[in-house]
Amino acid sequence: MQIKSINCSKPVMIDFNKQQIPTGIYKTPVPGSVQVTALGIAGDTIVDTTVHGGLDQAIYLYHKEDYDWWSRELGKDIPYGMFGENLTLAGLDDIAWVIGDRLKINDVILEITAPRTPCFKLGVRMNDSAFVKRFAEAVRPGAYARVLREGNIKAGDQVGIEKTTMPYATVKEVFNLWHSKEKPRELIKKALDSPIASVHRVRLEEWYA
Repeated sequence: MQIKSINCSKPVMIDFNKQQIPTGIYKTPVPGSVQVTALGIAGDTIVDTTVHGGLDQAIYLYHKEDYDWWSRELGKDIPYGMFGENLTLAGLDDIAWVIGDRLKINDVILEITAPRTPCFKLGVRMNDSAFVKRFAEAVRPGAYARVLREGNIKAGDQVGIEKTTMPYATVKEVFNLWHSKEKPRELIKKALDSPIASVHRVRLEEWYA
């Protein structure tokens, strides 16, 4: 697997419900080497840190294979960064991330922590208010990762994968749990046992109580 694109953004104001709201979702590819810190890509913008960013969701990953799928679905080419991801990765047709899987890129080590749960800003970005529902139904969420070791990366770098040997919840299991009326306790417990992002852990603990 390799990095196809590294994407960053500056703050952008969007119109939503007659309000001006800042967002960092308008990411575009950046050239050259970038620094990966504990809080993400140096120079990137994360506005709403209650649901994005932070130590547990520092890097958002999406896949070229998902872009290809969406391009067929929507009948148009979609530029990298459109989904708000920091890293566009290529080389996995069957993307089955498990919470706790690790990626190694040069000196950088990332750990998968959670699915991306879409909000209205993705609909604004796609110029389609119904797209958030469509994104949820497609079950192609991409994944957040925490940074276990900092370093520098660039587009074209190879990505090594170390799959966890623990029976942790998969990213897609957690994503489906988020969007389902049914909240099976055994799946909630499976997710809680994993090194899941703190934002998700709080909600899971509420459901499990």
